[in-house]
Amino acid sequence: MAKSSSAAKARERRLSEIQGRAEDGADWAALLLGLGLGITIALQATTITNNDLSSFYSVVTSLSRLFALVGTYFALILVLLVARIPWVERSVGHDRLITWHRKFGPYSILLIGLHVLLVTLGFGGQDHVRLGVEMWRILNQYSWMWAALAGFVAMMAAGVSSYKKARARMSYETWWKIHVLMYVAIAVSFMHQVLDGAMFIDHPLNRKYWTALYIFVGFSVIFWRVGIPIARSIRHNLKVSKVVVEGPGIISVIMRGRKLTRLAAEGGQFFGWRFLAKNHLLISHPYSLSAAPTEHLMRITVKDLGDHSGSLAYLKPGTRVFVEGPYGAFTAGRSSRHHVVLVGGGVGITPIRAIMEEFGTGVQMDVVFRASREEDIVFRAELDYLAAKSQGTIRIHYLIGPRAHHPMDAEHLNRMIPLFSESDIYICGPATLVESVRKAATDSGIPKTRFHDEAFAFHAE
Repeated sequence: MAKSSSAAKARERRLSEIQGRAEDGADWAALLLGLGLGITIALQATTITNNDLSSFYSVVTSLSRLFALVGTYFALILVLLVARIPWVERSVGHDRLITWHRKFGPYSILLIGLHVLLVTLGFGGQDHVRLGVEMWRILNQYSWMWAALAGFVAMMAAGVSSYKKARARMSYETWWKIHVLMYVAIAVSFMHQVLDGAMFIDHPLNRKYWTALYIFVGFSVIFWRVGIPIARSIRHNLKVSKVVVEGPGIISVIMRGRKLTRLAAEGGQFFGWRFLAKNHLLISHPYSLSAAPTEHLMRITVKDLGDHSGSLAYLKPGTRVFVEGPYGAFTAGRSSRHHVVLVGGGVGITPIRAIMEEFGTGVQMDVVFRASREEDIVFRAELDYLAAKSQGTIRIHYLIGPRAHHPMDAEHLNRMIPLFSESDIYICGPATLVESVRKAATDSGIPKTRFHDEAFAFHAE
């Protein structure tokens, strides 16, 4: 018991250190982002003239320019947050960066949309013409305005496709293709900004700052999201070894490479995967590891949910694989208790199966596998084997059948797992299952720091 208590305290200290570094990293990131925002606002504030405030419509025009600056700055930050810069990912955390990315998005689109509306209203009011006429004049009298309009339309499309309801109605492939338009929108708007923006005309220092910001963001994306993944994939020589059918519509892709431990991946994390095969190279798909990686092997397990996931079954041995990652905080290192509860729903058992091998000795596990049908139980032989060799420290609970037969509420979970309220909870599965277990954890007095979820959603931006 003393050893268990000592190990638990050590895990709590380790987790506290990890969370402390994440908080420090987040604070520094917020400070730098705030400093950049201040400089961006100063571009407008230090170049404004009396004429810019001489009438109602000139004030509207000036305000539209400020919205354009801040909205574009936010758009650049959106890209930077998902540029996969290693020290940023480590210090702030991938999950938090993605959360910031999603929160910044609507503000960027709103501000740029207001810019388009207000600049047309301001110019139209000063010229005493209708908005449609003024819009046509702006498009044809100012440099790179048609490209800027194309960028604006592309940004709107990317923004609309990112809302939950719209995103739920489209495949990952469709969403990804539309989302990439955000990069195009930001790029094609640059020339219009520096050639037509009053804060850049006759202000070379301002133009240099804005250009440097664009170059830094562009370099970060090209280097970290393209160059480094290609170099790593070639170095590790990762190729498809074989494809295994695990169950109806569920397949595993086993890949072989060299020195794969140098990727520093852990069970529970995910990579962005590209396969050198037709319809697989262009789009990076996020799939979790379904087994702890070894020196030479990695495995993912995928359910047929679309054209891409379904076609993985036809990958040929020897197909080269390009990876981007690893990402995610769904790892054993985030636990602080000597007892953990791992819940997997359907194919959500994938990261659960992988993370089981990452917990050290002395950690007891209750693994709950929720499935609608018997044939949906994958990895049963592996799970039973791990439980058998654990000498009682791992217990597997197969809950098969309708939801009504297996309520995932506090009462039933505490009855099935007496140590539930004293545990770290890890869960991956459909959103309804995640929310049910989250409520059960809250009702059982489990704090948020001990609840770790990996819901079925698009991992990467």
